[in-house]
Amino acid sequence: MHPRLAEDLHSLPDLLDAARKLAGEALAGLSERPAAVPPGDVAFAPLPLDGVGTRGALEEFSQRWEGGFAGSAGPRYLGFVTGGATPASLAGDWLTSAYDQNPASDMDSSAQDLERETVGWLAELFGLGAEFSGAFVTGATMSTVTGLAIAREWLGERAGVSVSDEGAAALGPVAVLSGSPHSSVLKALSFLGMGRSALRKVPVLPGREAVDVARLAEVLETLDGPAVVVANAGTVNTVDFDDLRAIAALKQRYDFWLHVDAAFGGFAALAPEHAALTAGLDQADSVVVDLHKWLNVPYDSAVQFTRRRDLQLRVFSNNAAYLGEIGDTPDFLHLTPENSRRLRALPAWFSLVAYGRDGHREIVERCVSLARDLGARLDASPRWRLLAPVRLNVVCFAPAEDVGQDRIDALVRAIAEDGTTFLTPTGYDGRPALRAAFSNWRTTPADVDRVFAALERVTAG
Repeated sequence: MHPRLAEDLHSLPDLLDAARKLAGEALAGLSERPAAVPPGDVAFAPLPLDGVGTRGALEEFSQRWEGGFAGSAGPRYLGFVTGGATPASLAGDWLTSAYDQNPASDMDSSAQDLERETVGWLAELFGLGAEFSGAFVTGATMSTVTGLAIAREWLGERAGVSVSDEGAAALGPVAVLSGSPHSSVLKALSFLGMGRSALRKVPVLPGREAVDVARLAEVLETLDGPAVVVANAGTVNTVDFDDLRAIAALKQRYDFWLHVDAAFGGFAALAPEHAALTAGLDQADSVVVDLHKWLNVPYDSAVQFTRRRDLQLRVFSNNAAYLGEIGDTPDFLHLTPENSRRLRALPAWFSLVAYGRDGHREIVERCVSLARDLGARLDASPRWRLLAPVRLNVVCFAPAEDVGQDRIDALVRAIAEDGTTFLTPTGYDGRPALRAAFSNWRTTPADVDRVFAALERVTAG
């Protein structure tokens, strides 16, 4: 054994305690850590030859890299849709690494059963019935890839071909319809061989990002064969929701696979005031839910749900003698793009056990309340203009005067350099804009005070 490894093995409890101390100090100062740290010039070090051991690595990390890490797990990081890590999920994540289970197979541990239990709890949380099965994946993008891969196999089933055997070319051109599709849909279509050009944008309702269901029906009427409809349970700009029940009702007349992107909007199901937004989610054929957003578990973590596990198995089955028989309850390696995989379910399991439905409902309701608070302040300020109602947890806004993309980019940089908060740019209704997404369990009304003051300060400058 290499001397450094032997030394570290002997000192492992002390080394873990040193890492715990570093992590504890970082978390204790998280509320004051800059929300964003704009990158500077980086001098990359040469590859170590003999190494310095874990303690030396901790010291070098602290000196060279730690100060450049953003407070993205903190209460005022409002860029993208980024959750933090609840204490329970953090504990679960550390144990995930410590136990280092590979839940690809059930031949050697109970890790797969823990994942199945967690998936079942999550399905219940989102109102998905027993006909849905699910599996953990890295994020919403891979959940979308998985769901649309199953949809692709369904299209083949309708056409009398096996896409998993013959390839996407056997399908010929396909139609994928959506009103305001997330960019990951295009990425998935490219990855899956259906092509970005397969996506057809359907008109949305006036002043909305929600699809016009009547226009969707008109487009479906013109098609010669089955299609894939991608619906939104929460768009990224304004958290707008398609009418899922009305879309699902179109299946009585038209043949299509309904894929619903509920990456973070699906969590509206937890809050009685907002749960109606997700009505009809249980009518989908595949569903995307991202857990490192509003469930506040560490990156990376998402779940893919479907009601057609048979097709999922046809796409992702991995037959090899050393993997054993597939059986009636397929191992997860037969259900997702990965074979070996991290036990991503454990942090989610810990957080659900620790805080339950009510604890996570409180996080959702508080984030919505805080988003509305910031929206009201911006709406009342002469410096800003709301571009859409605050429907859930995202505020979409812009300077009051008409500005171009250069001005928005400059504001994003200035906000990041200020360090109080971090926002991401977007575009809405043809206008360059900013967006603030509330999804962190730590955020409080006092943080909204600081965020608004920073925005007023930056735009005044």
